[in-house]
Amino acid sequence: MTEFDLSTREGRWKHFGSVDPIKGTKPTTKDEMTDLQSTHKNFLFEIEQVGIKNLVYPVWIDNFQTAGNFSFSTSLNQDEKGINMSRILEAVESEYDNGIRLEFDALTKLLHTLKARMNQHSAGVDVQGKWFFNRLSPVTGIKAVGHADVTYGLAVHDDDITRKTLTLTAAVTTLCPCSKEISEYSAHNQRGIITVKAYIDKDATLPSDYKDVLLDAMEANASSMLYPILKRPDEKRVTERAYENPRFVEDLIRLIAADLVDISWLTGFDIECRNEESIHQHDAFAKLTYRQP
Repeated sequence: MTEFDLSTREGRWKHFGSVDPIKGTKPTTKDEMTDLQSTHKNFLFEIEQVGIKNLVYPVWIDNFQTAGNFSFSTSLNQDEKGINMSRILEAVESEYDNGIRLEFDALTKLLHTLKARMNQHSAGVDVQGKWFFNRLSPVTGIKAVGHADVTYGLAVHDDDITRKTLTLTAAVTTLCPCSKEISEYSAHNQRGIITVKAYIDKDATLPSDYKDVLLDAMEANASSMLYPILKRPDEKRVTERAYENPRFVEDLIRLIAADLVDISWLTGFDIECRNEESIHQHDAFAKLTYRQP
């Protein structure tokens, strides 16, 4: 049995089973290596989307840096075997400046860069991140950082935008109208999780506070919004406001929809509210879909 010098890292590696590299016969330089993905012949079908998912990269949402989870795709012509997926990361890096800015103009530019590098007609991206914002407590006005989940969806074909969506998910308080009605005192309440997927008119000019507009429609129609910091005067106000504004999940999505239909830069939306029930073992939920006629 071969004895190895255990005082060296290489010796310890071989002691645990590592072996020397073999002398290979295949090329070792990029220009000499076969590029199977660039093979051209009839591969039967065009592919609408091919790419990568779960790419985590630093992003900027407003003035906060956070982590974004990306899915990128491009089209693939019938006569091409595959895409060079490393070019997706190269396109991202070409637009990287201490983070990718999550806003539609920046993502549109990134998709056109990706499309050009891939020599394809179409490209798309979906990216989810944590949107942080400053929030003041309702009575004492103490500032702290709140958050909601935001997902940008965008697709382009040649020079046209073909898909433009913004999805927000935020937690609120909902107080049960039935419980308030039948009880001598008190009423059960719970945390409600609202998700709004907004379909944005690709030709419209968005206001600078478009995320705030959507979030306000979600939170203002709930029994109460949530706050990072509450002192006793704030807690009193939040509790009383919830009691003054009882909401079933059905009530909440209808009230949100009533606000959203008046937004000129939306072509439609999907709304879901899910209550994490405080007196049941199950959750309650409601969904609503609207498209402009």
